Parts: sequence; structure tokens; C-alpha cells
Amino acid sequence: MMHVPMQMSTEVAAAQADGAPIVALESTIITHGMPYPQNLETARAVEAVVRKAGAVPATMAVLDGTLHVGLEDAALDALAQRRDARKLSRADLAHCIAKQETGATTVAATMICARLAGIAVFATGGIGGVHKGAETTFDVSADLTELARTPVTVVAAGAKAILDVPKTLEVLETQGVPVLCYRTDTFPAFWSASSPLPAPLRADTPAEIAKAHLMRAALGLPGGQLVANPIPQEAEIPAATLAPLIATAQAEADAAGISAKAVTPFLLRRLFELTNGASLEANIALVMNNARLAAEIAGEIATQRR
Repeated sequence: MMHVPMQMSTEVAAAQADGAPIVALESTIITHGMPYPQNLETARAVEAVVRKAGAVPATMAVLDGTLHVGLEDAALDALAQRRDARKLSRADLAHCIAKQETGATTVAATMICARLAGIAVFATGGIGGVHKGAETTFDVSADLTELARTPVTVVAAGAKAILDVPKTLEVLETQGVPVLCYRTDTFPAFWSASSPLPAPLRADTPAEIAKAHLMRAALGLPGGQLVANPIPQEAEIPAATLAPLIATAQAEADAAGISAKAVTPFLLRRLFELTNGASLEANIALVMNNARLAAEIAGEIATQRR
């Protein structure tokens, strides 16, 4: 039987042996989210936040055909400078490993890798979802179906604001994915702390979220849960400010015929330009905030399992 070529960092392997809390982290934010060296600085800062909150970070990536669960410093530095890393989701993760290529993991791929490594919690910026115009393009992120099938708790600042967020929530409901809004009665809007959309479910403590994660396993329910954690208010960009800029970026993408996996990176890059860098600063702040909460949830899961 074929086995997945997997390598854990020294830190992650020790945490696994001790039953210590671990938080999975994606790597597309490193390879496709921002330029070097800011991407490396941000990746290391996010890992530091996880450690400070009492957990061990496990940044996921495929390097020359080997799935890495946690990256040593040299490997993280090298990945941050790669220009040929593939953007991996469920559809192409196996192909990349089989061809012994290098790729960075999206939300869906990171969830798959976390499950393989026995990691319960994953922190990201925002999940993918239903793109605007999906009724004609059928452009729906694999993140949504992954949440319905893979038992990992994902901490995000909601769905990316460039998406059709109401339709994204409808698909999550149809797929049976719990959406737990952390200490808020509205669904967070990524760069904005709130939205007109009511919270499907509310959770007020990491312990409550951890208990729900473990109860899903006890009930034999497939899939994970989404924890929607609002961006800190001091870092948010008002939705009214962003809406016309998102519309402009989307119109440019449509005019240029940009589609599929290329849409999100294009829109995020244009919003960075249109907001004079404010969108990236907010993105970094929300990722840090999500990493902190994810570490607290992972700690509670480890405690409740004992």
C-alpha cells in the first residue's frame, strides 16, 4: 500500500508525542499572499503568536514531493523565496506529491494535511466561498465542501469580503457546517468586524468551541466547523469604504477574463493597490488574531481529551 511521504518538524513531532496542542497553518499566504521578505516576516510572526498562546505551529507545505507538517526555519525561508510553488487544493494535492513538486496549501489542502497529521485546529485569514456571479460561472471554492467532509475546526475572520457572502453562508448551511461566530451576533466580514448577516451560531469561549468539536466526533458527524472571529476593531476597514473598491476590482477581473484560481490573488492584489496597502495590514492583523484564538481552542481540546 502506498504511503504519504510526510515529515514533521522537530517541534511538531515533540508536541505530538506529548499530546500538546498544535495549530495548523496554511502556506499560500506565504507564496501567493504577499512579497518577500514581508511574507517570511509575517509567517514567523504568526507562528510566534501561536507559541505565545501555548500551542505549537504546524505550517503545511509540499516540498519536492514531501508533505511537511511544520517547517524548519531554513525550509520556511526557502519557501518564502520560491516563485514556482503551486497553489494546492484537494484536486491537485496528490498530483503535486506524486510528481515530487513543491506547492503551498490552501484552506482545503491544509485541512486534509491537518487530518492526516492528527491536528484538530487550523488558523487562516478567511475561507474561500461562492464567488460573485457563481450562478453563471459555478465558481465555488473547494473550501466549503472540505469543511463538510474533513473534521478540523477552522478559525477565520469569516469569508473573504470579495465573495458573495450570503450565498457562501447558504452553501455552508446546506452542507451542514456549523458556523460559530465568536463573541458576536453577526457574521464577520473579513476586513470588517461585522456585517448585516446574523450569526448562524454564537460561541463565547474557546472551551465551548472545543467541546462542540469533540461532540461532533462523539456523534459521528463528518466534517469540521468554522469559527468566525471578527478582526480587531482597531484594524478593520469599514465595509462602506471597501464595497466600491471591491466592485472596481471585480469589474477589472471580469474585463480581463480572469477566472478560477487566479481570481482571488488578482482581487487581493488590486485591493492592496486601491487601499494603498491598508487591506494587507488588516489581513495581517486578522490572521494574528485568528492564530491566537486557534491556539486557545487547541489547548482546550487537548485538555478536554485527557
